[in-house]
Amino acid sequence: MASSRSSNSLVVPGSRQALERLKFEVAQELGIQLPADGYYGNMLTRDMGSIGGYITRRLVQMAEQQLAGSPMR
Repeated sequence: MASSRSSNSLVVPGSRQALERLKFEVAQELGIQLPADGYYGNMLTRDMGSIGGYITRRLVQMAEQQLAGSPMR
């Protein structure tokens, strides 16, 4: 039976806004226009996958820098 608890729950309070900013920043860098109304159903899967991949890459890079003790940019 399926659990009602989402596996995508955020651990750090306030991180949702930071992730949203990162999504828009990455989309702008890639030249992908995100819809103003927040409905992503008409977006190409390839574009959304690119955004997600770059976000993941950036988050891993940030974590590596933090673990290495170097300042984040």
